Amino acid sequence: MPPGWPKEVRPPGAPGWERSAVAWLYDLCPGEYRRYPLLSRYPVLLARLARQEAESSLHAARRGWSTARVDLQGQVEPQVVEALLGVYAQEGPRLAALTRSVQLVADALAGVRWRPRL
Repeated sequence: MPPGWPKEVRPPGAPGWERSAVAWLYDLCPGEYRRYPLLSRYPVLLARLARQEAESSLHAARRGWSTARVDLQGQVEPQVVEALLGVYAQEGPRLAALTRSVQLVADALAGVRWRPRL
């Protein structure tokens, strides 16, 4: 599998791989999305929504990191803001990796197959 493939999702072509992909993608989305049978019937649509959720979270973390000092000035002590920046510093790379993983699954659901390069 390509680097960044989520461990919760079976490899494409393996028995039950699409079911594992759908379950993982639903876990990344708001719970209300489970009410729409269309999304499990067409996993590529669910992958699109999950990708948008992951991208939005990444964007929000980046924006939060860049504005925290100004937005929180005078509301909490400076060391608390610095601690929050540490949270953002950890979440940013995690969310970037998650966005890549979702894209890999979305590509696989669309029929793209990964081949290792020599």
